[in-house]
Formats: sequence, structure tokens, C-alpha cells
Amino acid sequence: MFRLETEVDRERRSLLNGRLRDDNRAASPELRALLTTPAEHEVPLEVWALDEQGGIVGGLTGRTWAYWLHVELLWVEATHRGLGLGSLLLTEAERVARTERDCTASRVETWDFQAPGFYRSHGYEEAGRVDNYPPGVTEFVLTKRLGRDGGHPPTARR
Repeated sequence: MFRLETEVDRERRSLLNGRLRDDNRAASPELRALLTTPAEHEVPLEVWALDEQGGIVGGLTGRTWAYWLHVELLWVEATHRGLGLGSLLLTEAERVARTERDCTASRVETWDFQAPGFYRSHGYEEAGRVDNYPPGVTEFVLTKRLGRDGGHPPTARR
């Protein structure tokens, strides 16, 4: 017999995460191959745009893992939108991911009212969508190849 609980438990979540990671590695030779590379670890990547007083007027947060950049948040203060600041933030994150972390691709999720056109204008293509998430909104998953090698990790380059 089992007992189900619904409380938030950080310790159990950490244990679950470790067990799932171990099972995934056991089942996937591709994930096991990452174990000896710098791409094994998820590493935060952040780019900030600051005004003269050091205040944040824009920023991008994400992470790199498995030769991918995952853009999580990109925001520009309303008074600075339309001036190319978002493009500068995204371009710099892609540059760091590509040149310093050997990333070959990037991904982002964005809602239909946010910025799918912005990402498409930067070479991102739709990889998927979830309609009505949240109700009345469409979420897009967009990806972009960052390297010339077709997306293969450095160990698989020819």
C-alpha cells in the first residue's frame, strides 16, 4: 500500500532529481557520453544592460548544458525597447555560449504576445507549440543552430 502526499519537499525533490538523472544516464549512451565533457554541467549564463547609475534596463538569463543555450528570460525596460538592446543581449548570450562553452544550438520558449517574431528575426525556427497554455495563449518553442557544424558537439565534429 502507498501513501500519496502533495506537500513541497526540497529534500525529496533533490533525491528524485538525482534518481531520475541516474536512470536517464543508464538508459542513454548520449547522456553518458556527456559525463566526461564540460557540457555535463548546467551552467548559468546572464547578460545585463545597465544604465549610467548601474540600474538594470535589460537582461537575459539562461543556462548552458549539453552544448545548448537555453534562454529563460529576456527583458528590456519599456523606455528602451525598439532600440536594439534586446538584440544586443541575445547576440552576446549566443556569442558566449558558442565561443566560450562550445554550444551549437539555442532554444527558447515564448508566448504569442511576447516575442516569437523577435526570435524568428534572429534566425530561430519553430520547433513546437502548445496551444491554450495558459488559456487563450499559445506558447512557442523556438530553436536556432549556433555553429556551422550542423549542431554536433565538439567531440563529434569532423
